[in-house]
Amino acid sequence: MSSLDWRMPRWFHQMGSPKWFYEWGGRLQSWFALAALVLLGWGMIWGLAFAPADYQQGNSFRIMYVHVPAAILSQSIFVSMAVAGAIGIIWKMKVAFMVARSCIAIGATFTAIALLTGAIWGKPTWGTYWVWDARLTSTLVLLFLYAGVMALNQAISERQTAGKATAILALVGTINIPIIKYSVEWWNTLHQSSSFSLTEKPTMPAEMYVPLLLTVLGSYCLFALLVLMRTRTQILQTQGHTKWLTQHPDIEGV
Repeated sequence: MSSLDWRMPRWFHQMGSPKWFYEWGGRLQSWFALAALVLLGWGMIWGLAFAPADYQQGNSFRIMYVHVPAAILSQSIFVSMAVAGAIGIIWKMKVAFMVARSCIAIGATFTAIALLTGAIWGKPTWGTYWVWDARLTSTLVLLFLYAGVMALNQAISERQTAGKATAILALVGTINIPIIKYSVEWWNTLHQSSSFSLTEKPTMPAEMYVPLLLTVLGSYCLFALLVLMRTRTQILQTQGHTKWLTQHPDIEGV
């Protein structure tokens, strides 16, 4: 046992077992699906239909209920991908590499949505769809990083080697995350400072903040659901020959 192993709780090592992850992932999927449906549905309907119009932006601000969760998740998913990759390298967990691999397309999609909705929001607010603003540019760099990780992962056929290589690239790419977060403070930009935080007092009325909070939490649940589904699919593809999986009740008769 390595010097690192004894410090980690039992559940941490259990997560490295494809069998354990597949079974528990299957149990959690329905809960995350329900939570995502309720939170996103509730938040979107409240925010898009019933929240009061902004006194400056009018109804155009409502795109915030899509843009802000997508922007937050784009960064969180990249960090999650890097952490999962680091766990795979340090503790040699194949499942961790699978989780990291599952994050790539999901994170890239959220980043693309954040850029697209930001451009749509920017037109009525700034008078243009795009400016080379520090926040926008660093988010565009994040999309390129996702594309680079995806290309590197697909270019290497050996899965373990691909997992290590993409983990290293993701870890290096995390340097862009604090640049995105603090860009509005470090540089003079058109982009407003963050209006949403889980740790600070809201700067907007409760009737605007609460539906935004619901959509953010719902987006995290959706992310968790998609990661579980994609990782379990990878386990099926790589562990399909194993006895425990061929006899699994979800597989028998399929």
